[in-house]
Amino acid sequence: MFGVAGLVAGLAAGGRFVRLLEVRFRWPLLVVAAYVVKEAGVLFTPLATSPVAPWLYVVALAALVGWTLWHRRRLPGIEVVALGMAMNLLVVLANLGHMPVSRALADRGPRELLVRGVLGQYVLAGHGTRLDWLGDWIELPGALGRLLPQAYSPGDLVAALGMAITLFLVVRPLGDMAPTP
Repeated sequence: MFGVAGLVAGLAAGGRFVRLLEVRFRWPLLVVAAYVVKEAGVLFTPLATSPVAPWLYVVALAALVGWTLWHRRRLPGIEVVALGMAMNLLVVLANLGHMPVSRALADRGPRELLVRGVLGQYVLAGHGTRLDWLGDWIELPGALGRLLPQAYSPGDLVAALGMAITLFLVVRPLGDMAPTP
């Protein structure tokens, strides 16, 4: 959602969508694979209950942080996305591969998390979790919260803001900070 806002703002500032299409990504399937690992850790029951799921998530997050930093010359602003994902990686590592989710917002995700207390890479926040303030505890306000009702972490919001910045900078009118194709 934030990425769309950045793209629209860049286009409104006189940018061109074709500039985004001109960016040459290295290893784009890595991003797709990491997203699949993240979603499979919760959506597919055999993996969701496996002790391997959290560690696959750690590897996927670490790969995404590395990928974004690798593309910093091609995608101005992508460092902000990397920062958000690194914040998530930090809390996940501190919780042995699990992202703590606020009990107050846990009903926004899969019901099995409330029943089991742990599901894939997620764990209910509590006395045994660390760095809960970096976990999923943020509820988006108003209409945005109804459209995107799940719980978010500060890292998610930083990464989303980074996507908006990156897309704005990539499509905006060329200037001093044009991306390297």
